[in-house]
Amino acid sequence: MTAYLNALGLICALGRGKAEVAQRLLAGDGSGMQPHPQRIAGRSLPVGAVTGKLPSLADAPLQHATRNNQLLLAALDEIECEVHEAISRFGPSRVGVVMGTSTSGIQEATQGIARLVRDGQLPSSYHYSHQELCAPASFISERLQLSGPSYAISTACTSSARALLSAKRLLDAGICDAVISGGVDTLCDLTLRGFSALEATSIRVCNPFSVNRDGINIGEAAAVFLMTRERAPIALLGGGASSDAHHISAPDPQGLGAIASMGNAMSSAGILPEQIGYLNLHGTATRHNDAMESLAVARVFPAGVPCSSTKPLTGHTLGAAGALETAFCWLLLSEHNPTQLLPPHRWDGEQDAELPRLDLVVAGTVVAATAAPRRMMSNSFAFGGNNISLILGDAP
Repeated sequence: MTAYLNALGLICALGRGKAEVAQRLLAGDGSGMQPHPQRIAGRSLPVGAVTGKLPSLADAPLQHATRNNQLLLAALDEIECEVHEAISRFGPSRVGVVMGTSTSGIQEATQGIARLVRDGQLPSSYHYSHQELCAPASFISERLQLSGPSYAISTACTSSARALLSAKRLLDAGICDAVISGGVDTLCDLTLRGFSALEATSIRVCNPFSVNRDGINIGEAAAVFLMTRERAPIALLGGGASSDAHHISAPDPQGLGAIASMGNAMSSAGILPEQIGYLNLHGTATRHNDAMESLAVARVFPAGVPCSSTKPLTGHTLGAAGALETAFCWLLLSEHNPTQLLPPHRWDGEQDAELPRLDLVVAGTVVAATAAPRRMMSNSFAFGGNNISLILGDAP
């Protein structure tokens, strides 16, 4: 069954709201990548931070008072009218919430525990629920007084892509008539120091698929969709999941899991590789991921497919990445892209001779005239070898 993506709200290093993000995405504007204000393991790291004032949570219970929920509220506010209309039409018991996150409010939790170690007591601002992974879903459900299914998925960098696939299943099963779904993650010491300890972070803006690539940049974002069975211009046509279980942090070098997720997505959507007009690559700029993904893409798309990684523009937003990059595909299909541009791939242009050459998008590239109806895929790959590919397109 087709699920329709009726509304989208988002915030990331590219900006706030659909119009600003679309403009900077299509221009390949990487100015949102800035040095983190604190040195991490003795190094200055570029990050994709959201700047400026965020919505206040002064009226929210203490357990919801986190930056993660502020980012989430900023995205949710953008689709407030559509959400309230769906609640009025279907009733609060028929509207579900499925969110993906990997950090939740762990930054506030760690700051509170640091105070405990230093001062012998927790600060009044501390609440254990800040670090619960279900917190984003609970926040939305309580704020909107919803009584439908509400839960979070945390599978590292595929969290919010899995959330969108799970939301579609709630609609397919007739459990919900509308689902608020997406992802949110916040810059925090846990991930910045954790990925640095893995020697996976770069001191430069990341450089996906280059011979000179040397690691990721971390970012933060929130992207939230309203998904229903009611017809809208843009649809979630299908999705595929797989698990290669090759290694706790490294992907299967042959790309078997990635090949399976892309194949499963196209099978569920009932389309062929040549019908995909654009592929948003996972493209982290780590040695292993880019090698695996380029091999998998070359296998699945032997005739080539226009593709790019948008992580040099936003950083890797971890649990929010799947929803954010699906949102980018949504923007490409929307009225915010009247000239049918594709987002350019930002890198140094130095091809790695050991990798299959991909059809990386250059500035000014447009969707092929033969790609009608338009179909776009987004890849998300995560630790533990779990993989998700989602396909969006013009409503059938």
